[in-house]
Amino acid sequence: MPTRVIEAVANYHCVTGENPLWRASESRIYWEDIETGRLFRAQHLAAEHECFYRGGRVGGFTFQTDGSLLLFEEDRIARLGADGERRELKSGFDPAMQRFNDVIADPEGRVFAGTIGSSDQNGGLFCVERDGSARLLWRGTGCANGMAFTPDGRGFYWTCSTTRRIYLADYDRATGALSDRRLFYAAPEAEGTPDGLTVDRQGHVWTTRWDGSAVYRLSPQAEIVERIELPVAKVSSIAFGGPELDVAYVTTAGGTGTAEGGPEGTLYRITGLGVQGQPEHLSRVLV
Repeated sequence: MPTRVIEAVANYHCVTGENPLWRASESRIYWEDIETGRLFRAQHLAAEHECFYRGGRVGGFTFQTDGSLLLFEEDRIARLGADGERRELKSGFDPAMQRFNDVIADPEGRVFAGTIGSSDQNGGLFCVERDGSARLLWRGTGCANGMAFTPDGRGFYWTCSTTRRIYLADYDRATGALSDRRLFYAAPEAEGTPDGLTVDRQGHVWTTRWDGSAVYRLSPQAEIVERIELPVAKVSSIAFGGPELDVAYVTTAGGTGTAEGGPEGTLYRITGLGVQGQPEHLSRVLV
């Protein structure tokens, strides 16, 4: 087995570091600090990194086919152009939500967008169509979290952090419909809370643990294949990057949001994994 190497890429002391997303056209990893409204990017295998945007809270973002970023903020979505100009596209999604949380684009350019509700029962998952219309797929969780597609494009993983469960649903690419949602993995309390998630080309699920200091690799049969420990407690999300998609970038939380503090809120890089991730899709909402 290859030797795992864990390196700190950049420490902006993120309060809630989240949403690592690889941009192949730039050979850079992007990520955010939700609570401080900052967006960051770092050059792959280089020391160059920067905070390139400051605004309101951003729960998640996708890359658009026109080169812009689609920002899912508190109860609205906005377009952030390459020139740094932000333009609001849609607001007023759900009066029961605190804010958007994890999001993911599908192969057709739609976006599945999870929410954090004002209670443990009224968060949920929306599907935002390319024309900007949105439909509620399901409700009943406090914190909707990490999502990913199976390699064959027929399955959709979704994380309910409130119950520490990961679900698998059937996915219809033509319509964006999700059906037959069933339990894939239930994390015991001692593991911490399942947060961000991605799937490699072999169909293994990589899931992070908030207050669990680790990333878990689960087989398609939901068996723990590997546990990789990180030097901070709140491990929030994971994405594959690099030219071969064989490097994992991992966000963490618990920082001060200022220039001071410990390792909490650092973006880490893990090499020597011996596996490759899947390319993420681009969104095409109102493009």
